[in-house]
Amino acid sequence: MVLREFCAENFTDIKKTIRAGADRIELCDNLAVGGTTPSYGVIRYAIEFCKDKSVSIMTMIRPRGGDFVYTSDEIEIMKQDIKMAKEIKTDGVVFGCLTSQKRIDRENMKELLTLSTGCEVTFHMAFDQIPVKYQLEELDWLIEQKVTRVLTHGGLSGTLQDNSEIINKLIEHAAGRIEILPGGGVTYQNVSQLAHIIPASQFHGTKIVDFSN
Repeated sequence: MVLREFCAENFTDIKKTIRAGADRIELCDNLAVGGTTPSYGVIRYAIEFCKDKSVSIMTMIRPRGGDFVYTSDEIEIMKQDIKMAKEIKTDGVVFGCLTSQKRIDRENMKELLTLSTGCEVTFHMAFDQIPVKYQLEELDWLIEQKVTRVLTHGGLSGTLQDNSEIINKLIEHAAGRIEILPGGGVTYQNVSQLAHIIPASQFHGTKIVDFSN
């Protein structure tokens, strides 16, 4: 059995998804741009709904679509959103900051991580923007910062199967020190097949459970 994280746009389909077997929810807005921070009301309602269902809520902290190189104003917005999400008892937060050189923005990440103390933290698919030759080094830094997991497609193109060698190297290097969460193109129809190719304990997607019935 693998843990199935459903990527939800607002509260849409959360009830059906939980009935269909989702184990964890990544809560976002604006999936058309890869997900941004949902509203206070959406976060609070989802947390209240899920709290007695053994389903955790990971709240996206992203002020806009586009790249992951943030201005000082955007970082301040992210800080406020983390504080807000923590106040209403989110289980975790999801964010990632890069420099213009496609490396982790360590200064800003440290500030956001300090504010996230007490929550799980997922470094999202900004990780896929990092050149492969630097990914293990950057993964080690995330481990040192006690980040909970990394969401990755293994690259900016191709399928998870195409990118399985990269993802499997991340899993091997992580050696249980940080969770590797493969996502992108995962469905309830292919997740079992993917789990044979990629030895991850969890997968992420918008169609990872069948809630059509």
